[in-house]
Amino acid sequence: MCAPPPISRGFRRGRRRSMAAAVLRSCRAGVFQIAVRGKVAVFSSRCLGGVMQKSTVQYLTRPDLPKLAYQKVKGKSPGVVFLPGFASHMSGQKAEALEEFCKSLGHSYLRFDYTGCGASEGVFADCTVGSWKRDVLCVLDELAEGPQILVGSSMGGWLMLLAAIARPEKIAALVGIATAADHFVTAFKSLPIEVRKEAEEKGQWLLPSKHTEEGGYALSMDFLREAESHCVLHSPVPVTCPVRLIHGLQDEDVPWHVSLQVAERALSTDVDVILRRHGQHRMSQKDDIKLIVYTIDDLIDKLTTMV
Repeated sequence: MCAPPPISRGFRRGRRRSMAAAVLRSCRAGVFQIAVRGKVAVFSSRCLGGVMQKSTVQYLTRPDLPKLAYQKVKGKSPGVVFLPGFASHMSGQKAEALEEFCKSLGHSYLRFDYTGCGASEGVFADCTVGSWKRDVLCVLDELAEGPQILVGSSMGGWLMLLAAIARPEKIAALVGIATAADHFVTAFKSLPIEVRKEAEEKGQWLLPSKHTEEGGYALSMDFLREAESHCVLHSPVPVTCPVRLIHGLQDEDVPWHVSLQVAERALSTDVDVILRRHGQHRMSQKDDIKLIVYTIDDLIDKLTTMV
């Protein structure tokens, strides 16, 4: 009896791509439908593509540090870890869509809230870039098993770079979404000198944002000084794994050229930048999330083929 022909990478990619598309299939009237492994489920428009929060909230206990809330789906490697943006949480559309996608493929998935955010303990005003980096490393060390694809949104993209530098053995690939590397510091330093002096006298600066009722986020000078110690774009970024950087050209919060800077400075020889002409900062539209899912799908295919 002849042995069956080997399954080609193209066939695997096609099968995985159709599964990814199924996760994001939608219906009219704000109701979404998904079909995964032959089963159909319908959900409200609150969760894109029929994605709903199904994993259970758990807490990572750390000696002398606030507990971190997280949700975990067990599965095969490489796993996917989602890092939210500044003042965001793990229950957003992107985070939930990625969970459903990972479930459909049987890969592990982990999402969590930083200290002072979402369901985690701690006071937001007391947090720093360094403390949130520590959160990411704790999650990787204590909760993640095997190689991981880090998916960082906005500030989460900055933190994913810091984590990849600190824990290269745990990182299989990086996917940045509107990566805000060094953003707090570069945005402040780009201000006219008189504005910076006024902020220094007040002891804080309002980072402009249309996502808050106050029109921005108040950042203390201490926060900015601490953040500067974690800047990565002043020199080559010692990251050698595959890197994918997705950014919207209509991003009014973090300029898209930041992703180009990351691409130029990363030491990896496998770096792609994807620019969406109509994409905005949050990248939460249906087509945005579809692109993110497909990008991760291609990386999983690439990584599993290499093994």
